[in-house]
Amino acid sequence: MSVIRTSLLASAIAVFIAACTTVPPAPPAKPPVAPVPPEKPAEAPKELFRAATFAAMPGWGRDNLREAWPAFVTSCEVLVRKSDWKEPCQVAAGVDGASETAVRTFFESFFTPYQVFNQDGSDTGLVTGYYEPLLRGARKRGGAFQIPLHRAPDDLLTIDLSSVYPELKNMRLRGRVVGNKVVPYPTRGEMMQSNALVGKEIVWVDDAVEAFFLQVQGSGRVQLADTKETIRIAYADQNGHPYKSIGRYLVDKGEMTLDQASAQSIKAWFASNPARQQELLSANPSYVFFREEKLADPKKGPKGALGVPLTPQRSIAVDPQFIPLGVPVFLATTQPGKEIPLQRLMMAQDTGGAIRNPVRADFFWGFGGDAGEKAGKMKQRGQMWVLLPKLGAPPVLISR
Repeated sequence: MSVIRTSLLASAIAVFIAACTTVPPAPPAKPPVAPVPPEKPAEAPKELFRAATFAAMPGWGRDNLREAWPAFVTSCEVLVRKSDWKEPCQVAAGVDGASETAVRTFFESFFTPYQVFNQDGSDTGLVTGYYEPLLRGARKRGGAFQIPLHRAPDDLLTIDLSSVYPELKNMRLRGRVVGNKVVPYPTRGEMMQSNALVGKEIVWVDDAVEAFFLQVQGSGRVQLADTKETIRIAYADQNGHPYKSIGRYLVDKGEMTLDQASAQSIKAWFASNPARQQELLSANPSYVFFREEKLADPKKGPKGALGVPLTPQRSIAVDPQFIPLGVPVFLATTQPGKEIPLQRLMMAQDTGGAIRNPVRADFFWGFGGDAGEKAGKMKQRGQMWVLLPKLGAPPVLISR
C-alpha cells in the first residue's frame, strides 16, 4: 500500500482538491482549500495582528482571570516545548493561581495583546458555541438502538502534503485506493446507502438527529443501557469532504430564516418532517468517525485539537491557519441570543469544520443539557485579541 500511495501522490492532489481539509490532532472536519494557488501578482501583506494594550480590551479589568488559569496551565503542557513559550510557562508553574492579583500581574508582565483583524480589514466576526452532548446507546443493536456510531474504516487514506508544499501545513487529503487510482472517499449520503461501514460500529444509539449533532460537536458521551456505563466518544477521523451547514440548507430551501436557524429549531424541523430526515442529513457530505475513550474524570472535557482536555467556558475553537493553537485569546462578545456582554480570557485549544477566518471562534460551554441549550442559541458577533509572549517574534504581518 505504501508504494501505491507514493506513486499516486501527484494524481491524488488533482483528484482531491474538492475534498482537501485542514486536519488537527482531534477536531471535527475541515473545509477544502486549493493545494497550489495559481501564480498571480504579489499582494501587499494583510495586517491581521495589531499591537494593542490591555486597557483597550473591553472587560479585561472585570474578568476573573483565576477562572482562566487552569486552562492556561493546561495549554502550557504543550506550549512549553516552544522556545518563545518556555519562560512564561515555566514561571507560571510558580504562580499562585488562587490569587487574582498574581494571575493578572503574570499575564500583563509576560504578554502583549494583539487585536485580530479579518483579511478585509474588519475587526468583528462570528462567535458560535459547542458542547459535549449525552446520548443513549447500547453495545449491541436492538430495540430503540438502531443508529450506529462508526470507527474509522481501514481503507481511509490520508496524504500529508506539507513536506512538499510547506504552505499547506496542517492540510491533509483523504480518500481511498480503487484499482490503480486514488479517489475521494464516499460522502455521507453515499455511505448511508451502502454497506461500506458494516462491522465498524462502536455503539448503537437511539436518535439519528442526535447522532448527527454529535458529529458536528466532534465528541460526546454515550450512556449505555445494556452495560450501565458511560463512555466518551471522541473524534478519530473524517471522510475528507467539507462540512456544510444543514441550517444553511434549510434557509436556502425557505424552510426557516437565518435568524431562526439554531440547533433547537433544526431539531424541531426534524421532528415535524420525518420523511425528509435523510434529505437534510445528506446535505452535509462530511462524515466523522469516532474512537471510544474511558471517562476517567467526568469533570474534564474532551480533548481538543491541542491534545489537552477542554475547559468549559474557557476554551474556544479557532482557525489554526491564523490563530496559533494553545495561545490565550481575549474574547469580547455577548451571551447567547442576548446583548449582555461576555468578555473573558479564553484558550485556543480546539478547531472545527465551520471555524474559518481570523476573527472566528466557537465557544465551548461544557457538558450536558444547559450547555447544549446555550451552545445551540449562540450566534453572536465578537472581537478577539491574541496574547503573545513579549520576548517572542509576534506575527504582526501575515500574507494570505
